[in-house]
Amino acid sequence: MKPRDELRSSKSSVVSTSVGVALATGLYGISFGALAVSAGLEIWQAMLLSLLMFSGGSQFAFIGVFASGGGAAYAAAIAGAWLLGVRNGFYGVTMAPILQKTGLRKILAAQLTIDESTAVSIAQDDPQLQRKGFWLTGTLIYIFWNLASLLGAVLGNALGDPAVWGLDAAAAAAFLGLVWPRLKGRGNLLTALVALVVATILTPLVPPGVSILIAGSSAFIFGWRGK
Repeated sequence: MKPRDELRSSKSSVVSTSVGVALATGLYGISFGALAVSAGLEIWQAMLLSLLMFSGGSQFAFIGVFASGGGAAYAAAIAGAWLLGVRNGFYGVTMAPILQKTGLRKILAAQLTIDESTAVSIAQDDPQLQRKGFWLTGTLIYIFWNLASLLGAVLGNALGDPAVWGLDAAAAAAFLGLVWPRLKGRGNLLTALVALVVATILTPLVPPGVSILIAGSSAFIFGWRGK
């Protein structure tokens, strides 16, 4: 296969990956919309969270805490959502030299810097494909996620328990499928295992988001010392 044909094939692969990940993740937005209105939020409030926050984990953390305490839980809900959202800042450090954007495009890139767009991007070897994967995945997920969130919020309780649909598992499986090929070598596997164990142990013991930050920090320290 000629280099031009190889590039064309790689671009097609990025497009199919981006679309697949966006669909799986976007459908998960139905769960958020339904759970948000069940927690007591108005439809416009649920949509405001999706449009501006655009971070699934942070959004679910917010409505989870809010549902348990109503208006009095606003501070705790915001804190939990913020703790989970911090991880996107670390993604930004990785993506900045790849995207090399300034001005308004840098702000737009920050909005689209999430788990999935970062994973699809760094899974590519060519800088051009990395940028394509980031922008395509992030944009499609933003569109699908918000449309699905609106659908879930409008239908509300008519959907029943969104957990029985297994959409959360679909999104997690899609992300795991992207990350798994990167875990080559004993060192990477051990680092991932350490983070998994730490997060699993701490999740029921600490506030939302804290276990992820501690697990990420432990993985960083373990991986750095292993080099």
